[in-house]
Amino acid sequence: MNRKYLIALLLPFLLAFAGPKLKKVAITKTVSLSVPETFTVMPDDGIAKEYPAARKPVGVFTSPDGQIDISVNQRPSTFPEGDVEMMQAFYKASIQRMFSEVKFIKEESQKINGRDFLVFEFVSTVKDERKTVQLAPVRKYTIIQYTFLKDQMLIFSFNAPAQLQPQWQETAREIMASAQVK
Repeated sequence: MNRKYLIALLLPFLLAFAGPKLKKVAITKTVSLSVPETFTVMPDDGIAKEYPAARKPVGVFTSPDGQIDISVNQRPSTFPEGDVEMMQAFYKASIQRMFSEVKFIKEESQKINGRDFLVFEFVSTVKDERKTVQLAPVRKYTIIQYTFLKDQMLIFSFNAPAQLQPQWQETAREIMASAQVK
């Protein structure tokens, strides 16, 4: 009898800490990804501000408070199709150059839904190195994964403030594991 009461008492707390419900979204005709139901497509002006580049991402989703982004980019590949191993050292060095400090949690080749991906999971820090006014370092939790689609490189990324990592890490991994490329 006591077990029933204990379960009834604990169940609401356990459900409160469950990750958000995900919905499958078609990014393009050949690419899909599951994102939290509460996330919305980032408008073009938001994309221009957050992702200033010559090539606009093919899809960006953001949390209601704007703190977390999920993006998918596509660009011509400079690597031979399928050579995920060769890319690893190149992209690791590229990630390390972009930030003041990087703590890698995971860096590996993974098969996701039948396709080879190069996956990096890390916490990065960007320090303000100006001499006059110094702001606090910016820390981000990121999962980024790369795969080929013919002569194109597809890049999936999940970005959140580092302080949100404990509550989002499992959901982020689930989102990234849902990537499908036909």
